[in-house]
Amino acid sequence: MLPALAGQVSLWNRRRKLRLFLRSMRPGPETTIVDVGVGDTAFETEPGIAATHNFFEAVYPWPEQIMAVSDVPLLRFAEAFPRVPSMTASGTDLPFYDDEFDIAFSNAVVEHVGDREEQRRFVSELCRVAPKVFLSTPNRWFPVEVHTLVPLAHWLPRRTRDRVFEALHRDAWRGVELLSPQELLALFPDDVEPKILETRITITVAAIRRDSK
Repeated sequence: MLPALAGQVSLWNRRRKLRLFLRSMRPGPETTIVDVGVGDTAFETEPGIAATHNFFEAVYPWPEQIMAVSDVPLLRFAEAFPRVPSMTASGTDLPFYDDEFDIAFSNAVVEHVGDREEQRRFVSELCRVAPKVFLSTPNRWFPVEVHTLVPLAHWLPRRTRDRVFEALHRDAWRGVELLSPQELLALFPDDVEPKILETRITITVAAIRRDSK
C-alpha cells in the first residue's frame, strides 16, 4: 500500500515538475537537451517511486532532442525509448563540448553522486555543457525521506541515521547525500545564476549562465 501511494505521489510531483520545466526553460522543437542520470528502465514498469523513473523521456513532446546519460549501460532504456539517443558516462565528467546542448536536465540524481565535492563537480558539468540548467533533488527538510519512506530519521547525525536505516533494512539510503535549498544553491559556479522554483518535497532550480542572458 505504502509503495503504491509513494508511486502515485511521485508521478504527481514529476508531472508538476515537467510543467515547471516547460514554463521556466521554454523549450521548442529544436531545443537540444542532455538528461544526466537516467535509469535503465522503462516508464511505469517498476514498483513504487521507481515506476516514475525516466518520466521526462516518456512525456516530453520532442524526445528525439534529448541525449540521455547514465553511469550504467542503458539496454532496457534504449528498447523502451528508441527515439532517444543515449550513452554511458559519468555525470561528474561528461564527454561533451562546452555548450553542446541548450539545456541540461537532471532529476533526483545529484544526491546520489557522492560527497559535497562530487556534487559540486556534477553541477559544474551540467553548467559547462549547457547555458541553462534545470535541476531537482529531494528536499532534506521534507519530513519523510523519499528513498526509504522513513520519517525524520534523515535529520539525525550521519552515523546515527546510517545505523537507523541499516536496522530498518532500507538499502535505498546507501550513498544518498541530501541537500537543503541553501546547500544546493551553493553548488553552482559563480558565473551561473540559480533560481529556486519550489521547495516542497523536492527542491527544483532553474539556472542560467550570466553571460548567456
